[in-house]
Amino acid sequence: MFEYWGVSEPAVLLADAAPAAPSVRDLQERIRQMQTTKLETRSLQTSPALAPLLPGGALKAGSAYSVEGSNALVMALMAGPSAAGAWCGVVGLPDFGAEAASRSGVDLERLVFVPHPGDQWLTVVSAIIDVVTVVVTVAPPRLGDALAARLAARIRQREATLIVLGGWPQSDATLRITESTWGGIGEGHGHLASRQVTVNAVGKGFMGQKRSARLWLPDASEQVRAVEPAAVPGAVPAAVVAPVRVPRGWGAGRVFADAQELAG
Repeated sequence: MFEYWGVSEPAVLLADAAPAAPSVRDLQERIRQMQTTKLETRSLQTSPALAPLLPGGALKAGSAYSVEGSNALVMALMAGPSAAGAWCGVVGLPDFGAEAASRSGVDLERLVFVPHPGDQWLTVVSAIIDVVTVVVTVAPPRLGDALAARLAARIRQREATLIVLGGWPQSDATLRITESTWGGIGEGHGHLASRQVTVNAVGKGFMGQKRSARLWLPDASEQVRAVEPAAVPGAVPAAVVAPVRVPRGWGAGRVFADAQELAG
């Protein structure tokens, strides 16, 4: 029923496709025994590169977020809370790679993995919410508004954080990758070593505004970080620009334009 793994695999794997109610209760009890406490904060810090894409700059306990089409972005969101000691649960994502999650910074010793919840999805997710801090899942295709509202209420009550791969009606923010460029391949050969992405974020937490960030996901050292603005070829650093003598008759507008030209 349950399988326990070493550090290269999730700490708890519920292998049955449709676990019975006793199995779910057993899962809750086993996780409670291993997790002595939950994080005593309503803010779950994540990667600094992702902070501008989240309302308040962090994941919030009792809130839900959605990520469209990117396991890597989900793992990046999980990494901060996991590194801080939070337990995470992944439900209904059989392609969720434990090795990739570990490289992203997710602690597999505090990860519960239920790849195939079957028709017990709501029961399993509710049970996981009761005992872990961050829950990652994909919603079933026919999840109604009433069930989504019930789950949102449970998240708030238990002060868990829900990350849904795909759309979610109760989401504080929705993150999606709108542009992606891989690096590392030379002239027709080599290995994929890094990836730059543009991530857009929208949601009720931004009061109708859209946010965007350019990130390494990951860089060549497998770190998630913001992409620094590239230096303009031939640009003169501001610190070494010599004072400019302004000819008589030039207005302020002309001075501003020439300063921009000197800068790049």
